[in-house]
Amino acid sequence: MASQEIEELTGALARLPGLGPRSARRAVLWLLKRRETALVQLLDALGRVRESLVECGTCGNIDTADPCGICADPRRDVRSLCVVEDVPDLWALDRARLFQGRYHVLGGRLSALDGIRPEDLSVGKLIERVAGGGIDEVVLAMNATLEGQTTAHYIAERLEGYPVRITQLAHGLPVGGELDYLDEGTLAQALRARRPMG
Repeated sequence: MASQEIEELTGALARLPGLGPRSARRAVLWLLKRRETALVQLLDALGRVRESLVECGTCGNIDTADPCGICADPRRDVRSLCVVEDVPDLWALDRARLFQGRYHVLGGRLSALDGIRPEDLSVGKLIERVAGGGIDEVVLAMNATLEGQTTAHYIAERLEGYPVRITQLAHGLPVGGELDYLDEGTLAQALRARRPMG
């Protein structure tokens, strides 16, 4: 039986996504065995992040500087803006290094069931960014859920009067996906988005 402090640490780690109680226990044991190196480094890194963590005032990304590293990067295409639901979506897209523009984080998606309305998201700030000019394309990178698509349609309607091209991520068959394992919604979207071969 571990001490209360070790159990609290294990419990805190177990709440992290992808870690359950057993994985958290293994991580704690690994850290305790290396307390002079790995544990000290982890605590120092957590302390530094805790002290300097901010939300980017431009896009809503979480970083240690405002503006964030993406918004401050002069190599980014300022004419392209990719709208995402939340910070993990931004990080996933940026990790792929396929989009070279800037981002805008909504902070969620519209959901009548959860009581999330347009004013609960940063839609107004998005409209301000587009109204400020200099943006040619807005990429709506919402998740392929009912709420995500509702959010994308709402934003597209709000941007109708502005001289920007509005695009959306393609949805459909994943690479390597087998038809009999896919849900009906994915299959339907793939059929609707079919295109000529060659």
